Amino acid sequence: MSTTSVVTLNKGRDAHLARLIEGLARGTAPGEATTECVVVEMGAAPEPLPETCFPLRRIAFPSAGLPLAAARNAGRAAASGDILVFLDVDCIPSAGLVPALAAAAAAHDGLVCGPIRYLPAGAVRDRWREADLLQAGILHPARDFPDGGVRETKNPGLFWSLAFAVRATTYDRLGGFDEGYDGYGAEDTDLAFRAAEIGVPVLLAGVPPAFHQHHLSCDPPLQHFADIVRNARRFRARHGLWPMDGWLDAFARLGLIEERREPDITLLRGPSPDEIAAARVPADRPF
Repeated sequence: MSTTSVVTLNKGRDAHLARLIEGLARGTAPGEATTECVVVEMGAAPEPLPETCFPLRRIAFPSAGLPLAAARNAGRAAASGDILVFLDVDCIPSAGLVPALAAAAAAHDGLVCGPIRYLPAGAVRDRWREADLLQAGILHPARDFPDGGVRETKNPGLFWSLAFAVRATTYDRLGGFDEGYDGYGAEDTDLAFRAAEIGVPVLLAGVPPAFHQHHLSCDPPLQHFADIVRNARRFRARHGLWPMDGWLDAFARLGLIEERREPDITLLRGPSPDEIAAARVPADRPF
């Protein structure tokens, strides 16, 4: 029987992490030893971890920014499972998500993505019920998940790292995430493109969802402007096309970069605090 390690990253999201752990506990039978959770802490002075019915370990990875690629690799290095399930800290797993994702990855050698239901602000309360989150959550329209089984997509750009599973041996064969991507953006798309190059597909799995907890965000993500531009350039140099083109187009419309991106992005200026504030997603929008 395969063993499973859940890996998540945390930086100042202790309330979100508590809900993620609560969701894992609801999907773990008492005494079950085949699932562990590794929490990679990029911030300082986190809240104590709760007592759980499964192994729960914290890895210190203090960082000034958001080195997501390096932190995920640190989580993998600490994980002991045959199957790795990566969950973003703001995702609450439904009771069946982790075992279903792990089973799909055991059966199919690929990057296996699970569906995400995005929640509006205030949807998660104490003693939350999964049925209520199912009713409140909205699926993202860009990805069409099957009702059951797995469906391969030929577009590796549809891979997302919010909730996915992969065999540990396959992750190692890929070399994990490229730590040359520093900060937010493109590190997950790069992983999927490198996987496609060696015949490892992106699979959309018809499994129970994760629930994305609402938090402050921007559309476009101007708070990550410098990271996105820097990582887009790295991706372009490696793969020959621009990632995150919707965000780059939005930056151009705001006059932050030139509209033309050949042969390179031309920076005009950074976003102002007022522009960042204006881009904040309203609380009633799930994404």
